[in-house]
Amino acid sequence: MVSKEVSDIKEEVTGKKTEKKIKKKEEKEKKISDLPGIGPTAVQKLEDAGIYDLMGIAVLGAKELSEISGLGEAVARKAIQASRKMMSLGFQTGFEYSQKRIEIKKITTGSQNLNELLGGKGIETKAITEAFGAYGSGKTQLGLTLAVKTQLPHEMGGAEGKAVYIDTEGTFRPERVRQIAKALDLNPEEVLKNIFVARAFNSDHQILLIDKVGEMVKDGEPIRLVVVDSLTAHFRAEFSGRGQLADRQQKLNKYMHNLMKMAEQHNVAVYVTNQVMANPAMMFGDPTTAIGGNIVGHASTYRMYLRRGKKGSRVAKLIDSPNLPDNETMFFIGEKGVCDEV
Repeated sequence: MVSKEVSDIKEEVTGKKTEKKIKKKEEKEKKISDLPGIGPTAVQKLEDAGIYDLMGIAVLGAKELSEISGLGEAVARKAIQASRKMMSLGFQTGFEYSQKRIEIKKITTGSQNLNELLGGKGIETKAITEAFGAYGSGKTQLGLTLAVKTQLPHEMGGAEGKAVYIDTEGTFRPERVRQIAKALDLNPEEVLKNIFVARAFNSDHQILLIDKVGEMVKDGEPIRLVVVDSLTAHFRAEFSGRGQLADRQQKLNKYMHNLMKMAEQHNVAVYVTNQVMANPAMMFGDPTTAIGGNIVGHASTYRMYLRRGKKGSRVAKLIDSPNLPDNETMFFIGEKGVCDEV
């Protein structure tokens, strides 16, 4: 089903038939129901709790699994041990780890300058890429561009998949997506059909939508990108004042971990935008500071600061990365979305 979906996306969006076909998995994937002591009732309870695969079981404690599934702790412990054995969890050599990273996909931003800043080809799956900056700095435009670009074939910088757009501030604009698609000679209506949009009205709803993404992937949707625009708007509004800061950070921390877990499990790229504030303690230099503090900073794999530049340009500065040096570059926003020149 997934193979057909991906093939359909390439045909519909580009208007061309592709000769390349995705190979079906030779080995049957192990399911939760294959674990000892896990029957249909327990499987249903686990799925209701957002756990669909062996990794979800392997990372739980016996008591936690028992409470979710209704199984005894002894049975839960055996199921966890079995899942860890099937998943081959534990240490591995650096070479083995590097082989696993071959499955990581890259999604072009539309700007070669911005791609180079992020390692050469754009944002990557199994990672969280955060962009923070003042309004008008290009955060949402980058998100919309990525939602279109992720549908392209690999040879065109895409990931041959669909996108999920979690909108917390009412910033998603179908007409802008159509404009970007037309400028790229794509079918605007088919491009829109391959973007799933949800308007999150509070932080709890925002958290729930991440579980929904897991359900969609389980149902066969080839999702390769999740955009959260913006990450901190609801958390900032609902937890005001220093007295609620600890509660906000704890909830935000759990949400960031859920995002990373989803990205890892389903090989999905996560792009989040973040609001900023002015740091009054900053006497010299740029006082702009991202909301969320160290919680968001540590959880994000790649972190960029976007700001307006000269003559309509935007400047992106790479603040944090596990493998790239701090650097900055310039890009523009035009009919094609994010680009190198207009």
